[in-house]
Amino acid sequence: MRSGPLMGLLLVTLVVSFAQAIDTAQMQRVLTERFGDDRIPVFEQWRRLVANAQQVAESKKLELVNDFFNRHTRFSDDPIIWKQPDYWATPVETIGRAAGDCEDFSVAKYFTLRELGVPAERLRLTYVRARIGGGSSPVTQAHMVVSYYPTPNSEPLVLDNLVGSIRLASKRPDFAPVFSFNMDSIYVGGRKKSATPMARLSRWRDLLLRVKAEGYEP
Repeated sequence: MRSGPLMGLLLVTLVVSFAQAIDTAQMQRVLTERFGDDRIPVFEQWRRLVANAQQVAESKKLELVNDFFNRHTRFSDDPIIWKQPDYWATPVETIGRAAGDCEDFSVAKYFTLRELGVPAERLRLTYVRARIGGGSSPVTQAHMVVSYYPTPNSEPLVLDNLVGSIRLASKRPDFAPVFSFNMDSIYVGGRKKSATPMARLSRWRDLLLRVKAEGYEP
């Protein structure tokens, strides 16, 4: 189907509608109340990235977002950051702490790409078993990345905090996918298994409520 003025207007409307659901002032209030003023410059850089990257190619959006959070976030574990065994931070919380684990990197990238207009069906949060030390290492641990599917049947690109460059999944032999999910569905073995991720994933449901309370309406 050929694109035309009507299709272009629809796409602009969708992006504007998502932007209208973002209360930047509320997000900044939460940031300063909980974490002080020190991280305001990084918060403002994040908002400028979102404002300036709306019209760039989707591949460039992936690069900008992946690089931003990899550069501005120090890896650490939940017991150290949040004094909890497993906590999924919102993007504002990750910026506020300047630190996060793999879930926090992935969540921040996922929501920022959605805000930049990347369609929900192209993005998934993916749990993998990561081989620590390379593809032949016997040592594995649970890990989360963002997977980007240009088309429903294409091989995904992987946005990760362990490796700075975005690579095709086949170029990451250190990963073994377990399952993935987004706002709409849960996928196992690449196939949709459930359309109720919020009901089945309690941490995802809790995260979405906290994101909304901060002024970020997914």
